[in-house]
Amino acid sequence: MNIGGTSGKTTISTGVIAGIAAGCIVLVIGLVCVGIYALLQKKKAQRASIQSTPFGTFPCTRYLHGDPVAKMMAAHHNSRERDGFLSTRSRSAPTISRTLMKSAPEVYRGILSSGQMVAIKRAQQGSMQGALEFKTEIELLSRVHHKNLVDLVGFCFEQGEQMLVYEYIPNGTLRENLIGRGGRQLDWKKRLRVALGSARGLAYLHELANPPIIHRDVKSTNILLDESLNAKVADFGLSKLVSDSQKGHVSTQVKGTLVCFHLCDYFPLFQQTDSQLMVFNVAGFGVVMLELISARQPIEKGKYIVREVRMVINDYDEEWYGLKEIVDPTIRNTGNLKGFRRFVELAMRCVEESAANRPTMNEAVKEIETILQSNGFNTQASSASSSTTDFGNTHGAPRHPYSDHTQRTEESSGAFEYSGGYSA
Repeated sequence: MNIGGTSGKTTISTGVIAGIAAGCIVLVIGLVCVGIYALLQKKKAQRASIQSTPFGTFPCTRYLHGDPVAKMMAAHHNSRERDGFLSTRSRSAPTISRTLMKSAPEVYRGILSSGQMVAIKRAQQGSMQGALEFKTEIELLSRVHHKNLVDLVGFCFEQGEQMLVYEYIPNGTLRENLIGRGGRQLDWKKRLRVALGSARGLAYLHELANPPIIHRDVKSTNILLDESLNAKVADFGLSKLVSDSQKGHVSTQVKGTLVCFHLCDYFPLFQQTDSQLMVFNVAGFGVVMLELISARQPIEKGKYIVREVRMVINDYDEEWYGLKEIVDPTIRNTGNLKGFRRFVELAMRCVEESAANRPTMNEAVKEIETILQSNGFNTQASSASSSTTDFGNTHGAPRHPYSDHTQRTEESSGAFEYSGGYSA
């Protein structure tokens, strides 16, 4: 009896212990699950907070004058010179450029408290980016500095507003100047220098920016001319950062305008890898070169300028290379277009259907410099320097491409202004 009783008690004790252990295990598992769930919810809340206030650590500047809705921030957020950064007109100022697309940005003219004119690009509701995407674009823009690239001055992200504040370039787009808007005429030498400046800006993006940047919409309406008719490449809203690990990645996020997509049809390699996208920029630049020659748009009445030029080229025509009827009368009537043939040949190399046969942008820069120099033209336009000084210091240690010490003489003179011809 005692033995049996003892055995029964032992069995009950073991069952109780096993039950308690199982309960504890279930409890621990439950607590772990609750903890994991709470952690995930916390991270989700943090992500939501970051999405809603992605610029929380960026230093703020003054509100727009008379408009407390939109607050501007300094793009170069590590700068100490922020006091009095913004006192600008925005909505009360006349718009300088509007497009027909409802979702396209509006561009306003503004003035800083320092007196500097700026252009404020305000996104429409239909074209708003996500908060983190907008922040990424700001970070890209704020560290790219070159005299042939439009400079970002500031930005706004508050209460549903997205704005980019750029330097104001007074003489509009290359396209506007080619058709004589504003009463300005570009002679042959000025056109060569515009081509050189544009090439230098694109070469910087491709070869010195770290990581490289693909513009993805190179065209004459995205090249602006300052008061000295120096070229500045604009509209980095369509740019794409390319890391080393992505250079072989197939891009599916193709962005651009109607002209860009027509060129995609003409140059099918555009929809391949990022390195080929970079070469596509070269093709876009080649089209701009043909515009400089002809003043025609890339596509007129369904005809591609590349095909039209290719069909009439005549090697036996020493003066006009078969293009006399295509050349813009503004420069054709002056005659003696020094370096014309080499310029056309470079343009046609840039628009070769095979990407492997196109030059790099740096090679294009060197060729245009050679054309200018061999014909007695100065490659250093107003406040410009050669590609050597643009892309590095040959007399010492190479400069970091984003260095604030890069030579930018225009900045101190207030010439960094943005154009009303900015195109979305």
